[in-house]
Amino acid sequence: MEIVAIEKRTFQLMKEKLKEFSTQIYEICGKDKRKDEWLDNQDVCQLLKISKRTLQTYRNNGTLAYSQIGYKCYYKKIDVENLIETSTVRK
Repeated sequence: MEIVAIEKRTFQLMKEKLKEFSTQIYEICGKDKRKDEWLDNQDVCQLLKISKRTLQTYRNNGTLAYSQIGYKCYYKKIDVENLIETSTVRK
């Protein structure tokens, strides 16, 4: 094992930089975690209190963005929340 000695000031600067870096990583990963959450048809229908056919209409006319894998559709949770907010504002 090799031991390396550094100045106290250099060590303090390294600690500060590491703390800044970890704070930035936490903000990137933790702040908008809900952006990465995905919901399926059933979850969205329950949240919006709508039928599957109404959900299909939302997909068809572009009201709600979605991604499709095979035959299954997925929706970003943030998009569903935005739809809820905009629909309550209109009313």
